[in-house]
Amino acid sequence: MNFCETTGLKTTKIKCNNSGDRLDVFLAASLPGLTRSAGQKLIEAGRVTLGGIVMRKNHITSVGEVFTVVQDEPEESVASAQDIPLNIIYEDDDIIVVNKPQGMVVHPAPGHPDGTLVNALLGHCGEKLSGIGGVKRPGIVHRLDKLTSGLVIAAKNDKAHTSLSGQLSARTLVREYETIVRGVLKNESGTIDAPIGRHPQTESVRR
Repeated sequence: MNFCETTGLKTTKIKCNNSGDRLDVFLAASLPGLTRSAGQKLIEAGRVTLGGIVMRKNHITSVGEVFTVVQDEPEESVASAQDIPLNIIYEDDDIIVVNKPQGMVVHPAPGHPDGTLVNALLGHCGEKLSGIGGVKRPGIVHRLDKLTSGLVIAAKNDKAHTSLSGQLSARTLVREYETIVRGVLKNESGTIDAPIGRHPQTESVRR
């Protein structure tokens, strides 16, 4: 990713390393802190182009395409450093990996102004966090739901953040999930072939 700062706006160029995704899905996976709905709004506003051509959200990406995305500069954050204990699994000059407990929100949001992982990271790392995710999500490369526990990687500089985001987009960074199943399984191992999608009512509301 390359960043070109202009007054009030941030222009980002993203190269596609994986084909077959809808553009809004690709943007959400490639830009830290961007949701799919926010990506759709950028596309609808004409802020996503390919070779100067304004894109549509149902565009299917191809390897090698380079998209230009224009975003508003992040608003000032109310997040502050808090002395919240962290279960640190690994840390060096570039990244920090923490085991987020169930019940902790990753970054400040309406209804959760503090007590988040971001507040805890600011308390531990100070200003040594990447700014690519915006001042509301310093260092945050990916998220976990509030009720989900697990490892979260935070970047301490923009180079590490860009590298990790690229790996997530290209699916070269592997994530594994464990879940608790109620009942008795018939087999010791197997494959659950039931792709998860958005609830049709939720999707219709977003549109």
